[in-house]
Amino acid sequence: MAPMGDVFHLLVILSLLETGNAKVEDFKAAGATAPGDIIIGGLFSIHEGVKKSPDLSAPHASQCVKFNTDGFTQALAMIHAVESANRSPVLTTLGISLGYRIHDSCSDVTTALRASADFTQPTTDCRRGANTSTCPPPIMAVIGASSSEISISVARQLNLELIPQISYASTAVILSDKNRFPTFLRTIPSDLYQTQAMVQLLSDSKWTWVGVITTDGDYGRSALDSFVSQATVSGICVAFKEILPNSLTSPDGESAVRQAAATLRRNPNVKVVVSFAKPTQMMYLYQELIGPGSGLGERVWVASDSWSSSKEVLGKMDLPDIGHVVGFTFKRGDLAPFHHYLMNLSDSNDVIGNNSFLKEFYSLPNGSGDPRVVSSSTGAAKILLNNCHADIVFSVEMAVSAIAHAVADICSKKDCKTAGTVQPWKVLEALRGSRFELEGKSYRFDPKGDINLGYDVTLWRSVRGVINISDIIAEYHPINNSFSYTSGHTKKITDLKDVVSVCSASCEPGMFKKTAEGQHTCCYECINCTENHFTNNTDMDQCLSCDTKREWSLEGSSGCTHKTLEFFSWQDGFAVVLLALAALGIILVLLVGALFLHHHQTPVVKAAGGPLSQLILLSLVGSFVSAVFFVGHPSSLQCKVRQVLFGLSFTLCVSCILVKSLKILLAFQLNPDLKDVLRRLYQPYAIICLCVALQVLTCTLWLVLQSPWDKATVFATTVLAECDEGSYVAFGVMLGYIAVMALVCFACAFKGRKLPQKYNDARFITFSMLLYLMSWVIFVPIYVTTSGKYLPAVEMVVILISNYGVLSCHFFPKCYVILFKKEHNTKNAFMKNVYEYSRKGISDSSAVSETSVSQTEGKCTSHPYSISSPSFFMSPPPIEPTASQNCWSIIQYIDTATQCTVVDHGVFVTGQLTRPYRLRRKSL
Repeated sequence: MAPMGDVFHLLVILSLLETGNAKVEDFKAAGATAPGDIIIGGLFSIHEGVKKSPDLSAPHASQCVKFNTDGFTQALAMIHAVESANRSPVLTTLGISLGYRIHDSCSDVTTALRASADFTQPTTDCRRGANTSTCPPPIMAVIGASSSEISISVARQLNLELIPQISYASTAVILSDKNRFPTFLRTIPSDLYQTQAMVQLLSDSKWTWVGVITTDGDYGRSALDSFVSQATVSGICVAFKEILPNSLTSPDGESAVRQAAATLRRNPNVKVVVSFAKPTQMMYLYQELIGPGSGLGERVWVASDSWSSSKEVLGKMDLPDIGHVVGFTFKRGDLAPFHHYLMNLSDSNDVIGNNSFLKEFYSLPNGSGDPRVVSSSTGAAKILLNNCHADIVFSVEMAVSAIAHAVADICSKKDCKTAGTVQPWKVLEALRGSRFELEGKSYRFDPKGDINLGYDVTLWRSVRGVINISDIIAEYHPINNSFSYTSGHTKKITDLKDVVSVCSASCEPGMFKKTAEGQHTCCYECINCTENHFTNNTDMDQCLSCDTKREWSLEGSSGCTHKTLEFFSWQDGFAVVLLALAALGIILVLLVGALFLHHHQTPVVKAAGGPLSQLILLSLVGSFVSAVFFVGHPSSLQCKVRQVLFGLSFTLCVSCILVKSLKILLAFQLNPDLKDVLRRLYQPYAIICLCVALQVLTCTLWLVLQSPWDKATVFATTVLAECDEGSYVAFGVMLGYIAVMALVCFACAFKGRKLPQKYNDARFITFSMLLYLMSWVIFVPIYVTTSGKYLPAVEMVVILISNYGVLSCHFFPKCYVILFKKEHNTKNAFMKNVYEYSRKGISDSSAVSETSVSQTEGKCTSHPYSISSPSFFMSPPPIEPTASQNCWSIIQYIDTATQCTVVDHGVFVTGQLTRPYRLRRKSL
């Protein structure tokens, strides 16, 4: 089903054709003609409109008003192009020429249809079979019109005869539809590309709040729809749309202009206005806007091709009065030949005879009404040159050149001088399939019948009152939708972009746009992004989310910050101090071990436990090494090793100390039967192995069932890399097991704290175990309540305290004796110390003779029993006294420090840390 618009135009055409033969002929007078073998038609707006007549009783020719110098110049461009083509080798080699018949459309659709009837309908006499020599030759192609509305109507009429039509200025998008307009071609791009170029310019300049003024009709409506759709996609909002009637002589013409002016005044923040209006409409609009408070001079006017090259819009105003004008014009060629043609245009009767338009032009009055002010050639040329638009002239020349080449293609194969040889549809076929040349460049129509060369962007300038509207500042390339700025004009367009035309100020990074319902998308409120959200560009519609596992951001942030990875690092000052202490501890342990090995036969080393001391030192090395695993980025292996290594190492250490403590318990056991049982059960290495084995079992179950592992704890701005102990029950059992053994050591050693000084390891064991227990008791609440990267340091400090406590209490005093008190590291010194301690413990020392004391002091009595281990003690059987012995009943003890039997009167001395007690005397 045909659209209603098409049906309407067909009805208008048919009504014109059926009006009557006599009446149709009245509308066929061409304003300019020239003979030729091939005749082409021309349709130009020589006048700006028609005078409205209330008489509708019969069809009649309308009276055209307001001579349009621009349209007349365009008609002259066609005449000049035809004459140039007739002189070109393209046609002269074939011996053919082009002729023309040019009509005035008077910028009116009805008048254009009546005029174009001459292109499709023969005269009455020709239809009746009269002398065909007087009949005008048929039209093979038509050039025109400038207005899209007129071109659309004429194209439908020309479709009836398949007469090709080439427009030089009609840019409506609808004309690219070859299904509806199969014979329409044009030498310019459609408005689809012009509006695309405009939107790109607005986007580049960040002008997002614009107004649109257009004309009522097919061209204006089509351009408006195309612009709005593309602008919306690019985020550009149209603040208002003002549509002016095609003819300002209509009753509502003046009111429409006043309304548009009022709209502009109400929107002072709309600094950029896109206009698809006609030149005359823009002139009246500017005149209405002129005055204080209009803000006219502060605006940027983006002009379409319909008025971008027309100075008449200024009227009596200067360019600063209306602001900046950025115009989109078609590509232009060399105007020098046409300028030369205008300068030599003759006003002779021969020329005027076949060009009534020229005659009317020469009779135009000036402002005072005096006729023939342009009668001279010089005056006429000056006026025509001022109204000469290079882009339109070039488009007209392209249209004529295309027809000339198409005709040459046809006539090169047949005789075109014979009437009826060439048909319009053949010319159409040649036009759509061949190339043509102009000014050394080759062109052709695309499948839509368009020639898309892009646009020139001009910036109007006023220098000393002289307006220059052809200053090209950039070229638009439709293929990649971009501009290339000409040399020297970059600053001009940059200065122009300083104009601010927005509804709302841009939302800076860190904010997002919040648009109220029903409001333009360009009118919004800027809201700060919330925490852990951001925007990294201006005018973003929503905030982006940070990866909260690794990133964070404050409110109103323009980006995410990587969370700081925290752990007890090697570079931390506290870690360096603790590692230094651990390294120092290892060095001290190795030095003590070497010292003890070198003096392993001395009483001090033997009193310290002999081989057991080496085991303790080895365990301390492992414990110091375990402290190192608490520093650095934790790994799963590191988390497992550090606790297990410390647990096993310190268990070995405490086990060895426990063995030494049990000797004290055994020495103080008063029950002889129980003492014998304990003495038989006392197997030091077996006890050590058993204690360590239980801890190994605990750690194994811990590692197998729920072992420690590395984890990342995410906080607001940091990520803490730490160890999860897995089973805190197993962790507590491991530490509790060591604590229980330490308590046993403490209890046993506490009983022997008053033994002789050289034998008194009990006091050191007591102090070291007390230090260990206190440090770990303090550790538990601190460890439970502390979090962060310094949590490993808490346990590391406690480990170092425990290690240094054992090292300081058990080994440093003995090292001092070995190195600086060598006189005390002898058997005699140890025996003397034991004897003196024993004497002080006997309350009835008066029964002991001084002689026997002096004989016993400092002496070592040999004993037949050997010692299997320095850390063991033996209770040998009673010694049968000799006759010379007159003393108390005695009990002998093999001293582990001196390898001698210590005999005391009525006193049982055991080991290094024993105290004397009274025995029952027995007569010998």
